Amino acid sequence: MTIAELWRRGQVGWPRRFPIAQFPNPPLLLAFAGLGLAAATNGPAHDVGRAIFSVGLAVWAWQELVSGVNWFRRLLGAGALVWLVVGLAGEL
Repeated sequence: MTIAELWRRGQVGWPRRFPIAQFPNPPLLLAFAGLGLAAATNGPAHDVGRAIFSVGLAVWAWQELVSGVNWFRRLLGAGALVWLVVGLAGEL
């Protein structure tokens, strides 16, 4: 099995009839990378990691909100966007 086949299989989601979980898509992978960078560093690199996390998560959440495969995924996207906005507003 090739990496491309594994990727496509992971994008189908589980369970198939009402996908709740699936392998992370590129924006979510970027968010995880930013979170890892923020956790592993201090100073400016930490801030960059947090920014990457926020942008990646926002893109993922927007994609889920507007084109999620079911109501649960769209609700998950909306909840993540609200969480990001509240968190960012609290830092102002």
